[in-house]
Amino acid sequence: MGAKKQYGDSDSYERKLERVMERIGVKEFTYNFDRFGCWVEFRYQNELYRFEHSIDKAKAKGINLRYGSDAFAQVVLALEDLARMVERGIYELGTWVAGMKFLPPPVEIPNFIRFLGFEQIPNGQEDIKERFRQLAKTMHPDVGGTEEDFIKLKDASEKAMKYFER
Repeated sequence: MGAKKQYGDSDSYERKLERVMERIGVKEFTYNFDRFGCWVEFRYQNELYRFEHSIDKAKAKGINLRYGSDAFAQVVLALEDLARMVERGIYELGTWVAGMKFLPPPVEIPNFIRFLGFEQIPNGQEDIKERFRQLAKTMHPDVGGTEEDFIKLKDASEKAMKYFER
């Protein structure tokens, strides 16, 4: 016989999540759960928040969860507790979740883009072409640059163009 679920069916928690979000004034939210964990993401006062939980996180705290849907149930119940505190005037939601803003992971800037002098990912291939033209005016061997540097410039430009083809 399979492992017993600790919480009810996921459909009931999906409905509960809708009610909880309505209680805290969140109109749009997304969520997902799978075999191993879950997340609930929403915007509150134009800030993005994401609550994540997993079987592994629970295990690290000594809690035995076997299903991602049980982790989802725990997140929904925690959000419900938060809604209760807001409704009772204990905390403003913005104060409570201020430290929980969800920031996407930083974008790694490939070395070939940095070689072209960009500090952030450019907008597209046109930016790459323009930067290549600018740098070629100083790096080409005919204008005082070295053949080695110009080859590096061409290589970096080609890699950057392929980067945007993806």
